[in-house]
Amino acid sequence: MPETAESEVLGHTTPPTAALYDVIARRRDVRAEFTGEEVGEDRLLRVLDAAHRAPSVGMSQPWDFVVVRDPAVRRTFRDHVATERETFAASLPEERRGTFATIKVEGICESSMGVVVTHDQARGGAHVLGRHAIADTGLFSTVLAIQNLWLAATAEGLGVGWVSFYREEFLRDLLAIPEGVRPIAWLCLGTVSHLETVPDLERHGWRARRPLAEAIHHESWST
Repeated sequence: MPETAESEVLGHTTPPTAALYDVIARRRDVRAEFTGEEVGEDRLLRVLDAAHRAPSVGMSQPWDFVVVRDPAVRRTFRDHVATERETFAASLPEERRGTFATIKVEGICESSMGVVVTHDQARGGAHVLGRHAIADTGLFSTVLAIQNLWLAATAEGLGVGWVSFYREEFLRDLLAIPEGVRPIAWLCLGTVSHLETVPDLERHGWRARRPLAEAIHHESWST
């Protein structure tokens, strides 16, 4: 989006700081609201550029983005996800299974496309500045790219849904991802009819949001 004194978010002119907080508050994990309409290449590239500008440990930039539009590939992945959903459902107590049955977990074929975000731990070489004590900082960097992508998509009026009901080896084989590179997320990306005001899992009674006060500790955990 162009840099101006004010930013327009979904038709509303808002001061830049308020616009940022508005996008964060409106971001949703989208499932049922995709329309399937085409997303222009310029719009897609703006979203991917935002992801690519994420901070990364040692500037290793360990991510890649596989854009998947092929309907046949998406159907294959959808069927795999459906099998994994059934496996998870079978592990639930009866009451939770009933709640889970009402929750849609993916919009793989309904969205405009899939964007698979991968993580390469070898990116940046053997001496990544800042990673010597905590190996997972590389993985954290890739997740930051996903968050950037998600917020940019929301600002563009698009929806994103993170699909996590899959086996990594299945997705690696499906998209010919090299050995040693992890598929971190299949993100359903596309145009939407609207964004829900309340997250799906909260609306369906799966879990409620914790109050912020419960998550804040001062000086040490125990206080």
